[in-house]
Amino acid sequence: MSFTTTTYHDIQVPNGVKVHYAQAGQATNPTILLLPGFPSSSFQYRGLIPLLSDKYHVLSPDLPGFGHTTLPAGFKPTFSSITSTIGQFLDALKIDKFVSYCFDYGAPVTWRLALDRPEAIKAIIAQNGNAYERGLSEWWDPLKTWWASGNPNNNEIRQALGQAALSIESVKQQYVAGVPTDRLSRIDPSTWTLDTLQNLTGKDKQDIQLDLFFDYGSNLAVYPKVHEWFRKSQVPLLAVWGKNDVIFPGETSAKAFLDDLPNAEIHLLDGGHFLLETHLEEVAAYIRNFLQNIKW
Repeated sequence: MSFTTTTYHDIQVPNGVKVHYAQAGQATNPTILLLPGFPSSSFQYRGLIPLLSDKYHVLSPDLPGFGHTTLPAGFKPTFSSITSTIGQFLDALKIDKFVSYCFDYGAPVTWRLALDRPEAIKAIIAQNGNAYERGLSEWWDPLKTWWASGNPNNNEIRQALGQAALSIESVKQQYVAGVPTDRLSRIDPSTWTLDTLQNLTGKDKQDIQLDLFFDYGSNLAVYPKVHEWFRKSQVPLLAVWGKNDVIFPGETSAKAFLDDLPNAEIHLLDGGHFLLETHLEEVAAYIRNFLQNIKW
């Protein structure tokens, strides 16, 4: 194998967002788009990128509201505006076909991209990235109550969720919950520390995240269209999943893809939400094997 060095760049897209992204591999090779999730950034793929860059052009942007991506005045991150920004990012780099690796928030962005440009997505790698309402665990119940209220500005709910979900301890739990004891030592505490400092510290950043918590409910209305696209396209899909994820449990969330994609490849590993922190080599091996059969 001949790997390439990961480099870091910024590009301003037409809506004024300056997208920060990590890149590795030859631009002439097939592109894999690695989309991060809450509350992280492209940093979460620091280990995976080198393991794919010998054969693929690997891109990982920081989503608007996260990492080093910067927003113009008045820009409000929503799942719609994030998707539009990533679409503009792909256009700016002249990427017209790609495989999408979707994790957590990266999943609804992928589904919306698929509806916007269905021919562009040649395959999907879903790692703890949900597409079905039944895939939402009890962790989501407070958010469902908030969505049902229709009031994104309920200060009591925002304060409670901020305390429950935006603290460094709650972020740590997203990394360690469901991880077998013998793998806990693989998780670098810098992960949840960086996530908290970079993306959740300060009222402005917390307001962005709380707004996105509320807006996540808009993704449920998109699911039926996504399922229809699954059925019509039969897009190749690999689900490699931390089965003990308390947010998107493997048995209900990962296996749900089989409803509409009966040929999907599903692997449930003994890990949690941030699976790459504990099962990097296994995930990379599944990806490399899966991608061998993709028609670009």
